[in-house]
Amino acid sequence: MSLMRKKSVQGMLAAAQTSRGLRKELSAFDLTMLGIGAIIGTGIFVLTGTGATIAGPGLVLSFVISAFACGFAAMCYAEFASMLPISGSTYTYAYATLGELIAWIIGWDLLLEYLLASSAVSVGWSGYFQSLLSGFGVTLPQALTAAAGSVPGKETLFNLPAFCIAMIITALLAFGIKESKRVNNIVVLIKVAVVVLFIAIGVWHVKPANWEPALPFGFSGVFHGAAIVFFSFIGFDAVTCAAEEVKNPAKDIPRGVIWSLAVCSILYVVVAAIMTGIVPYMQFAGVDHPVSLALQVAKLDWFAGFVDLGAILGMMTVILVMTYGQTRILFAMSRDGLLPKIFSEVNPKYGTPYKATWLIGTIIALLAGFVPLHTLAELVNIGTLAAFALIALSVIVLRKREPDLPRKFVCPAVPTIPALAILCCGFLMTQLSLLTWACFAAWLIIGLVVYFGYSRRNSLLHNPA
Repeated sequence: MSLMRKKSVQGMLAAAQTSRGLRKELSAFDLTMLGIGAIIGTGIFVLTGTGATIAGPGLVLSFVISAFACGFAAMCYAEFASMLPISGSTYTYAYATLGELIAWIIGWDLLLEYLLASSAVSVGWSGYFQSLLSGFGVTLPQALTAAAGSVPGKETLFNLPAFCIAMIITALLAFGIKESKRVNNIVVLIKVAVVVLFIAIGVWHVKPANWEPALPFGFSGVFHGAAIVFFSFIGFDAVTCAAEEVKNPAKDIPRGVIWSLAVCSILYVVVAAIMTGIVPYMQFAGVDHPVSLALQVAKLDWFAGFVDLGAILGMMTVILVMTYGQTRILFAMSRDGLLPKIFSEVNPKYGTPYKATWLIGTIIALLAGFVPLHTLAELVNIGTLAAFALIALSVIVLRKREPDLPRKFVCPAVPTIPALAILCCGFLMTQLSLLTWACFAAWLIIGLVVYFGYSRRNSLLHNPA
């Protein structure tokens, strides 16, 4: 029974209020910018091309399906976030509803998601950054342009730009959330402006004939595409990791989650339609800069540089928010005794978990510098889909077990909406490869070894003060 022990909602709220906590600096606008900063990045600038080769013009439907799956999950997140404004996101919510073991599995799962996502996006950022430099006639030594073995036929050793951007973001996060939010808000406004400008200009170069056939690979291609481009929506859940740093969490967190997801969903669908309308979907094969390709086909090379800049800025904010989210989950798990206390130590000057930030940021930077990360999207997706399904289940469980708890935001049509979230996420998980499932299972097995070897006996529920 100790594996299913739960933390009381009232006790968690009291502990967060009386502990030496994080600084409250964020508003609903900041949270929306945080969510958009995490969502718009690799997905819209890179994976749109990959999705087009899988779904063809049906990529628009792939984005709609993924958006609905995320929308159902977002409603569940919003209810929990308004009720439990505590760092840790899905991990914290599961601890109050499904028990310690499930909470540990989710937390361990999210650590992998954010770690690999941050590293992968750092590598993607490096590619766009080097492309931008080459436009000015600047090139780096070949050995420092990529990880060893990542570029066939070239002697590369270390991805210096990827390492540097990860460490710069880490330093920014370590020095305080106020400084981080200012940078994030400015950058998000710039990259959204770039995307909107692409839409405004690109729509005049669409050739409807390129949308035929609409579903060249049938609905199986649309569903597989949805499972891939789901990566594009990852990030709105990171908003809930900021719960203890929000001025009015009960109202602002639901707004930040829903607003950021809504804005990005609309932009994704419109961009996908325009891209596949400008460029025949077959031409996206092997292209890692699909938006720039669309502009080149439309004879708008002058604008391609702006898109490259938007991609660079977009990926910077993704790295920032993903790294931020991971440090806050570590903070919550450490505070509960499931991980060493070093991860929950807060710097008295900057009000951040600085040791956790520097440690995780350094690991992300080293992975980005030394490891060629080519196919991370599916592995990141399966972990996120599993977490979304479990949080939807948690809403149903807590509604039945503690119906009278105060909820500032109420997920509509329970249990229908949470059930739809579970079904959608479960279905998208079935569209992923067996190798992805095997890697995911291996990571979970390692997590169980850590839990039974350390976390279970060091948990505060096992050793109450």
